[in-house]
Amino acid sequence: MCWHCDNPGKTCDDYLVEEVRPLIRQHGWMVQTVEAEGAHPAFAYTVGLTDAGMPELVVTGLRERRSGQLLNFFAQQVVRSGEPRPGEVLPAAVGWPALEVVPLGAPSAHLLTAVLMYGEDFRALQLVYEDEHGNWPWDREFRGGTGGQPVLGARIRG
Repeated sequence: MCWHCDNPGKTCDDYLVEEVRPLIRQHGWMVQTVEAEGAHPAFAYTVGLTDAGMPELVVTGLRERRSGQLLNFFAQQVVRSGEPRPGEVLPAAVGWPALEVVPLGAPSAHLLTAVLMYGEDFRALQLVYEDEHGNWPWDREFRGGTGGQPVLGARIRG
């Protein structure tokens, strides 16, 4: 169940004060998941990397737990080593497929908790993953993601 569903009558500001900001203080970021709704697959994103001067990270089409694992793993990498470049392909790592970094042109259209924290002036990068056959969402043969893997920005490569 979501925080808002578990806390009827509370506001978005309450959510920031009681949930979001404490997690960011404790870990440096938090992962916000958005459940699938109708034809729109689930997605997840970080909130808090902006405080460190980094872009927020986004992933689409994965189940909640897997999204959280992927975003937490790569958020640690970003904080430790610096942000990936748009268009960069991150090689497959243990437990993760190769990822291509795609910038979001209008992250405020999708990352509503980040909008509550930062207004509309923040950056975000989507971590787009290949399927088990090495195909990407822009390939006709792509068969990955739960309900597909929408790419929310304009691809730099290709």
